[in-house]
Amino acid sequence: MTVRDLDQPRGWAFGLAVAVMKPTLLAVSKRVWIDGEKIPASGGCVVVLNHVSHIDPMMAGHFLYDHGRMARYLAKAGLFSNKFLRTFLNSAGQIPVARQTADAVGAYTAAVQAVREGQCVVVYPEGTITRDPGLWPMTGKSGAARIALETRCPVIPVAHWGVQDVLAPYGHRVHVIPRRTVTVKAGDPVDLDDLLALPEKERLSLQSVQTATDRVMAAITGLLEDIRGETAPAERFDPRKAGVSMTGNPHKQQKKGKDN
Repeated sequence: MTVRDLDQPRGWAFGLAVAVMKPTLLAVSKRVWIDGEKIPASGGCVVVLNHVSHIDPMMAGHFLYDHGRMARYLAKAGLFSNKFLRTFLNSAGQIPVARQTADAVGAYTAAVQAVREGQCVVVYPEGTITRDPGLWPMTGKSGAARIALETRCPVIPVAHWGVQDVLAPYGHRVHVIPRRTVTVKAGDPVDLDDLLALPEKERLSLQSVQTATDRVMAAITGLLEDIRGETAPAERFDPRKAGVSMTGNPHKQQKKGKDN
């Protein structure tokens, strides 16, 4: 169900990924694409999504590809340790990021450069699969907002639901039969006009970045509410306040804590 043809060179790595992953995703899911035309057809942009499964990036890439864009991800730096995988990811234009380290600054710089070169950079603002018990978006990190305020590019919120039925959060078994329905919905650009109108120092201040981040998370959550037909909790889940680690499988950690 291609809505808009890709109008830029794919490269061997991206072409290989499409050839392998698209048929695989079609085999395990029934797709419902909503408002994908809101993804800019060209030019630098940041696409922000909720995170409920390890295969989210593949499904998001499928959605963007069907709407004429190649996704550039902020990928875990550990994936680049393998020589072949590093070559593949570099060829596909993916951006390494070392989470919770100073190296993340380099990833931010690379993401800004990619946007300025007209690329579509995909960011999961939560930084990891949501720890919220109801799988609602958690509090967000500031990366996407900072990129947008630095480059003045549009930020397009996207929510997906149903991916967790194909592969559960932190699960290892893909559910093939019956095929699960996966719904992906894009929204209007996050309104940052008032922040972008500020002098540079104020525009890039911590307060402006936090305001932009809050708007990004609210936009994603609103789209997810539309898809699920439910209302999200009034207070966004904050793993730091809840004492939940941002790394590893939280379910295993909880079980280990109970065993001790």
